Amino acid sequence: MVTVLLVLLVSPAMAVEHQHGTGEKLGAVHFATSCNEAAQSDIDHAVALLHSFQFSRAIDNFNLALEKDATCTIAYWGIAISDWGNPFAPGLIDKRLLQLGRQSVERAERLGAKTDRERAYVAAVGKLYGEFESTPQRARWLAYRNSMENVANNYPQDHEAQIFYALALAVGADPGDKSYADQLKGGAILEKLFAEEPTHPGLAHYIIHAYDVPALAGRALAAARRYGEIAPDTPHALHMPSHTFTRLGEWQASIESNLAAVAAARRQGQTSDELHASDYETYAYLQTGQDAAAERIVRGLPGITSRFDPKAVLIGAGPPAAAYFALAAIPARYALERRDWQQAEQLTVRETPFPFTDAVTWLARGLGAARLGHTAVADEASTALKRIQDRLAGANEPYWARQVEIQALAVAAWSALAKGAQKDALQQMESAAEMEDKTEKSAITPGPLSPARELLGDMLLSLNEPTKALEQFEATLKKEPRRFNSLYGAAHAAQLSGNRGASQSYFRELLSVCTHSDKPARSELQEAKLSISQK
Repeated sequence: MVTVLLVLLVSPAMAVEHQHGTGEKLGAVHFATSCNEAAQSDIDHAVALLHSFQFSRAIDNFNLALEKDATCTIAYWGIAISDWGNPFAPGLIDKRLLQLGRQSVERAERLGAKTDRERAYVAAVGKLYGEFESTPQRARWLAYRNSMENVANNYPQDHEAQIFYALALAVGADPGDKSYADQLKGGAILEKLFAEEPTHPGLAHYIIHAYDVPALAGRALAAARRYGEIAPDTPHALHMPSHTFTRLGEWQASIESNLAAVAAARRQGQTSDELHASDYETYAYLQTGQDAAAERIVRGLPGITSRFDPKAVLIGAGPPAAAYFALAAIPARYALERRDWQQAEQLTVRETPFPFTDAVTWLARGLGAARLGHTAVADEASTALKRIQDRLAGANEPYWARQVEIQALAVAAWSALAKGAQKDALQQMESAAEMEDKTEKSAITPGPLSPARELLGDMLLSLNEPTKALEQFEATLKKEPRRFNSLYGAAHAAQLSGNRGASQSYFRELLSVCTHSDKPARSELQEAKLSISQK
């Protein structure tokens, strides 16, 4: 025990850049263990990979450590935590992975750890897999978080314990808690350590995740700018900065981040990550009026899909659900952001193992149909969304059930408006907006396909209520800064309400956001230029 504590006291200084035979750069990590020297190198390499969510490669290196030291029990902890996969992934963990994780924990327990600290790590990860047949996933994660808090408290010099505890706080945060207490607590731990270990991949990575909400995103900017430089040989490290850039409306930075991530993911055969990064890239292109670039991604989806293997799990950060989501979201975004209602209505729903991804297409179809006055098609979409909501609720997926409920309300509201039921339409759209205010988006998506308050603003404009509409667009921009349609909506609403100063300001910001837009530009940009040119 004394030997391990001595190592822990100097662990930050002993952290080394992980550059292996191919010159791979993963950042600097040292995870102190009681394993022999040869195995320790593989453990450090594995944990560096783990911190950038390179799960299968991390498992390979933990197994290498076991080959060099059969008593290296902590390697089974590493395999077990890797078996969980991306903790921010949507939905329930595949039962096959839960079985694998439980087996790794049982192997660790049978072998026995050499130190109390290592036994504490094993006991903590065991909380994720114990009684998974009967205990809800969130309850197991919170039990793991509490166990990691004990490890962090008992070993205050162990930076890795602090890091994994902070990560657990961010993952376990309640999306309805607008004080962001857990995110702030975890972020504070990570920021303090990042000042001491500026090349640690997990610190940069998890700071971005901890602050991946509108109110906190600015706190992650320094980490976002550095993560790709720390671990440039992992696709996820190249993509993750775009989470922060998206939250701040830094669209060109997001595009550049995801261009690099897509190329790296393709080289490394991480197709889910390629699709996930492509969704973020598409979103950024559409906010800047670069529709031709977004269209190229849409047209390229069949080629990427041909390489997607939904049975390949833990290959990278993106689980199969992320790939399915992107495949649905990218064409839906392309239609909705450009207000091509006919294209949206004609999208084909492809059923997947993840109902909340199917809901994306139903939402686009429903909104498109309602805008065209095709209420029968819109009502079909609303009914389908309600069925998906019920399925998710029955499958103990309350978060996604709520997201789909918001979508169903939005489609129903616009269908009601098309039928002339204005009061019902406004009530339903206001309910959807209030529900969306009380939750947070998942990391799987750069943003809602159509923010509820933006939809409410559009509805109020159509009802000749520009002053009220302006309030809704401005509320959207506080959460989704520099969004194309909200900027245009705010400019147009201000113009109609007689507030020329505000209108000109929003039109100027829209043109600033769209400096790289297609030529000829969207009609909204042409209108903005014309408005500003008029004295």
